[in-house]
Amino acid sequence: MFRKLPEAESDSVTVVVDGAAVRVPASFTAAAAVLFNGSIARTTPVSGSPRAPYCMMGVCFDCLMEIDGVPNRQGCLVPVAEGMRINPQRGARKAEP
Repeated sequence: MFRKLPEAESDSVTVVVDGAAVRVPASFTAAAAVLFNGSIARTTPVSGSPRAPYCMMGVCFDCLMEIDGVPNRQGCLVPVAEGMRINPQRGARKAEP
């Protein structure tokens, strides 16, 4: 469904998306890495339906995910980094105390 546009050679990094190591361009965000891998960003609190990043500019919150152990991160606003761990956020958000 999604294809990366051809571009000049760029640096790449390896991130772990839902347990799978994925090599992506260093210019990607966490949300782009999730789409590139064909994964989901989160599940809905009520039905558990899978959701994927949608607007890719920080407006819709469909890209909430757990990044490096921190929940409730908007993946479209977080640039990837070598070794980053990206996991779907399952169910309702948890409030931080």
